[in-house]
Amino acid sequence: MLAPFLIMLREGLEAALIVGIIASYLSQTGRRAWLPAIWVGVLLAVALSLFAGAAIQILANGFPQRMQELFEAVIGLVAVAVLTGMVFWMRRAARSIKAALHADIDEALSHKGSAGTWALIGMVFLAVAREGLESVFFLLAIFQQSQDGAAPIGAALGVIAAIVAGWGFYAGALRLDLRRFFGWTGIFILLVAAGLLAGSVKALHEAGLWNGLQERIYDLSRILPETGPLGTVLSGLLGYREAPTLGEALVWGIFLAVTLTLFLRPHAGALPVRPQTAGRK
Repeated sequence: MLAPFLIMLREGLEAALIVGIIASYLSQTGRRAWLPAIWVGVLLAVALSLFAGAAIQILANGFPQRMQELFEAVIGLVAVAVLTGMVFWMRRAARSIKAALHADIDEALSHKGSAGTWALIGMVFLAVAREGLESVFFLLAIFQQSQDGAAPIGAALGVIAAIVAGWGFYAGALRLDLRRFFGWTGIFILLVAAGLLAGSVKALHEAGLWNGLQERIYDLSRILPETGPLGTVLSGLLGYREAPTLGEALVWGIFLAVTLTLFLRPHAGALPVRPQTAGRK
């Protein structure tokens, strides 16, 4: 439950920050009449994400058992790719995202008549849809690989918390050190992605496509089962496996060694700056 909550909080918070920056800029520049276009873009993006998730799930239910294992592996690999890409994109873009959005808004509204409205809707739609589709792949992967029956509740609570936080940023009632927040959650997401990657290797084996490095490193199923309370938390947070194979452990360790090294290294030529905060002054 904790892993889906934190992931959806971060995904939802990214979308909420983007929407909040756009809405705040329109209000500050005397263009509140354009605000309804934001909600049209948000609703279209949410609808697309829900449709995509339902379509993929319905398609998967019609597969035979071995194909379902392959599908689980593919979804897990896609989720690892989008989560990792999201972490590194936010690491690069966090400092300039506000200025970039302001420039995009001015360009969109420079069009005459309804063209400006549709340009703004499209801008919001693409920004929110990206977060929504990333969330779809993550949730499909975590629901397929997780033993935690409360995972959907955690995901829903994460979305609700992100919406509340987003409104707080827009209203100026909430401030957050974005650089620190995205830094710590970035490390957490890389840990979750490593667990999903190891789970995908297991699914590839069950699908009959990977049969190497199947020696068990240890078996803690009687001491710390994945279905137990602590095992469920460790599985969601750190990718814990009660009886991992050598292949699963290798991809888990190699992935973390590479991604954490790249993520934690200082920005090239970066100078110390004051922590960024969200919310209007």
